[in-house]
Amino acid sequence: MKLLTWKNAQRTAVWGGGTAVVLAVVGFIAAAVYVVRVTEDLPEYQQLAEYTPPIMSRVHAGDGLLIAEYAREHRVFVPIENIPPVVLEAYLSAEDKNFYTHGGVDYLGMVRGGIRSIIDRMRNPNAPLQSGSTITQQVAKNFLFTSDQAIERKVREIVIARRMERAFTKDQILELYLNEIYLGNRAYGVAAAALNYFDKSLDELELHEAAYLAALPKGPNNYHPTRRTANAIGRRNWVLGRMVANGYISQAEADNAGAMPLEAVDRLEGDTYLAAEYFVEQVRREVFSRYGEDELYEGGLSIRTTLDTSMQLTARRALRDGLEAYDRRHGYRGPLETLEGFDDWPAQLAEVDAPRDLDEGWRKAVVLEVTEGQADLGFEDGERGRVPLYALEWARAFGRDDETFPERGPVVRRAGDVLELGDVVLVEALSAEDYPDETVEAGDFGLRQVPEVNGGIVAIDPFTGRVLSMVGGYSFTQSQFNRAIQARRQPGSAFKPFVYAAALDNDYTPVSIILDAPFVASGDSEMRFYRPQNYSEVFYGPSTLRRGLELSRNVMTVRLAQELGMGPITRYGERFGIYDDLEPTLAMSLGAGETTLVDLIGAYAALVNGGRLIEPSIVDRVQDRAGRTIYLSDSRDCAGCDVQDWSLDVSEPDLPAMGEEVISPVTAYQVVHMLEGAVQRGTGTALRALGRPMAGKTGTTNDFRDAWFVGFSPDLIVAVYVGYDTPLPLGSGEAGGRVAAPIARDFLGPVLTNYAVAPFRVPDGVSLAPIDRETGAPGIIGRPGVILEAFQPGTEPQRGATAEEETLSFGALALGARRQDNDGDEDDEDEDEESLDGLY
Repeated sequence: MKLLTWKNAQRTAVWGGGTAVVLAVVGFIAAAVYVVRVTEDLPEYQQLAEYTPPIMSRVHAGDGLLIAEYAREHRVFVPIENIPPVVLEAYLSAEDKNFYTHGGVDYLGMVRGGIRSIIDRMRNPNAPLQSGSTITQQVAKNFLFTSDQAIERKVREIVIARRMERAFTKDQILELYLNEIYLGNRAYGVAAAALNYFDKSLDELELHEAAYLAALPKGPNNYHPTRRTANAIGRRNWVLGRMVANGYISQAEADNAGAMPLEAVDRLEGDTYLAAEYFVEQVRREVFSRYGEDELYEGGLSIRTTLDTSMQLTARRALRDGLEAYDRRHGYRGPLETLEGFDDWPAQLAEVDAPRDLDEGWRKAVVLEVTEGQADLGFEDGERGRVPLYALEWARAFGRDDETFPERGPVVRRAGDVLELGDVVLVEALSAEDYPDETVEAGDFGLRQVPEVNGGIVAIDPFTGRVLSMVGGYSFTQSQFNRAIQARRQPGSAFKPFVYAAALDNDYTPVSIILDAPFVASGDSEMRFYRPQNYSEVFYGPSTLRRGLELSRNVMTVRLAQELGMGPITRYGERFGIYDDLEPTLAMSLGAGETTLVDLIGAYAALVNGGRLIEPSIVDRVQDRAGRTIYLSDSRDCAGCDVQDWSLDVSEPDLPAMGEEVISPVTAYQVVHMLEGAVQRGTGTALRALGRPMAGKTGTTNDFRDAWFVGFSPDLIVAVYVGYDTPLPLGSGEAGGRVAAPIARDFLGPVLTNYAVAPFRVPDGVSLAPIDRETGAPGIIGRPGVILEAFQPGTEPQRGATAEEETLSFGALALGARRQDNDGDEDDEDEDEESLDGLY
């Protein structure tokens, strides 16, 4: 019986063991099938080896300052050999101390993580699972595009981690990890995190900063440096402790680092970056158009631009000051809003939305009391102040003093004429410089308002076309529309230099006489006659071309266009890149066509540089992530430039001139020389205060709707436009010389201190002869009114003949040439009078 029982037990054991083996085999097969199924679409060795993470593109100014970054993921890729040891040691201590010894998966660590997860879930059912992932497994998550805690994802992660260990070296895996990991604050990778948190490169990080960055992978939001400072410092100090345990640092070093405060910084903020916003947005558009979205946001492009950040700050300040000055001339438009009660006025004031991007020093305030001589103010922080009566004199009710708009309100005689109890206003602390004739006291403020008018300013190097500064409006935050590039408006008299250039190339000279007298031409179906007027509404009789351009005479210009024919004028307007297809009508000689500020300044550059048209550029060079140059703005060949050594005994390389010649150097200089006179004696006198050789031209359109000014020295050009985005009159008398020219002056004054004082370059072939600037007759240097005029050789007035006699001969030649080759333009003179009258 016992033997039988023993045999049955033995038989049961055999069957049980067999069943276990079968089940084990089946389980193994099932597991293998499951693993194959969930990993069949994973990347293979070659795909893993070719993987390149997305890298942000970075934009630098011409002076080297970083001004923008474009990215979906802010990442700067740094090779492992360039990552400082302290950063490597901090991350290894915090994330995977056995990284260099395991095969991609730390099974003991996974068991520990599982145990911790069970304990955590017993305490909190919603606690996250502890995965015990190695650095290799964390890198693998980037290939799986998910970070959920599902078992399927974990299996895929383990498989891909093992594949990575075979495809990469340990250093390559660590390199991927440190450049891939998300560390909060828009930063992917340690290099981007070092920049975004501390505005430092990796090699500038101190021990406590490296430890903080190593604390972030477990949850950047949990260790935010300002919102959760205590948690952040605690986690950082934990990392320092792990570095001590692993032998990387001493306890004393850890204690010193642990005592350091956690101080994060804000990058790419401040006046320099605000000033560059219009510029960098245009860079983004150009690079996007050239290379596409993926390359811009993920390709790691290095974009070197033409911007001079110091010049850009000056341009923004000059434009904003000019727009504010115009706005103040036309009065006060009223408060932001008016509070009805004062139970808790600081809190009520805090709820009022102020315009964004205010000038530094502008503050929001509420009027608490109004007396005869001042208005008392309160600020959000409880501070008090006042606006004295003398600082309110400009704040008459808003108007443009124009036929279509009401005049400004009555003169301000008491504070209550402007402000009322509860008004929420913008103010700025006053200084003695603001009101030198008044006693400015502490707590005195001036009333301010954001202008409704807008404008743009561009400055370029005339010989290279490099855009050194560009501001497209009062505030990019308030409006992203770039008025320097996107706004197409009539340039008015700013186009006249090109009319006169066409005349000079068609047998006229600077002393040719044109009659400034009433002019009438046949009209079109909407008007019977066309009668242009001078701005002064006065006619000056026979005048030289020089005087006509210096004083921006409209009637002279139209009569010149009629004599010359519109054919040459339209060709010059298109040849200089101002217009694409200019109508051959008389109105166009007064700038009635539409153009942009950047196209106009490019045309003026051709006058300054000797007649070569160069397209303004904002990007100097683009390099890909490997440092290869893929775009170069200046592609001229320079034999002898790429040499290791150079001495004074060796002549400088001869670089060919940039651009296509669109006008002879002599004609270009003749126009520039006449525009020097516009600054000395004409409409551009705002630049005389600069005390150096300058030239320039104003432009104003019908009803004072657009104001322009282009001013230049021998080496720098600036162009300014001012107008309403929805065209409206600027107001009577608000011409280019009053509105736009002061902005150019305020820009050029500080900027030109970096340029040598020098005369305009006189090209070969120019004949300089003394003439009377009023009559054009030959003169003697040293006598009043006599200047050196620039002529084509052989066209100088000869002694013994009057300027009028000389002009008759040149005029006859010009008229004969026009009759022989006019392209039929003499019959195409009809245009609406409104487009002709009052352009100056």
